[in-house]
Amino acid sequence: MAQNALFAGLVYDENDAAVKTAFVGNEAHYVVDDAGFLRHIPSEGVDRQVLALFVQQIQEHKDVAIAQALRMMGKDDLLTKAALDASLRNVSVDEILRQGIPAQARDMLGMTGFRVVINFHGEVVRIDQPAVAADDDWDS
Repeated sequence: MAQNALFAGLVYDENDAAVKTAFVGNEAHYVVDDAGFLRHIPSEGVDRQVLALFVQQIQEHKDVAIAQALRMMGKDDLLTKAALDASLRNVSVDEILRQGIPAQARDMLGMTGFRVVINFHGEVVRIDQPAVAADDDWDS
């Protein structure tokens, strides 16, 4: 049971209408307006779908993610690289759900054009995310 909707403000329905959040008891829900009927979808199910995609993308591009993190940190030593590698191997969706996403990170995602589109069953239909710059673009 999620106590926070991780992607609040970033979730839209199939008609491009922003989806609101609400609580039923202590559980966070995304609220989709289905022709006047407000469908309350537990946020955890939607958030898990989005996080699973993030984790998959991180695993597929782990080397690039580590290289960019090392560059941003200004480090290039073996121990830091090993620590980052271990962290990426041990990413836990449950832990992210428990800790949440900082509001600043969510705001930055929104500013870059990140959006999650769901249907009224709570299935993620599409995720709009900004393109990642090619490695050469970071050197400019």
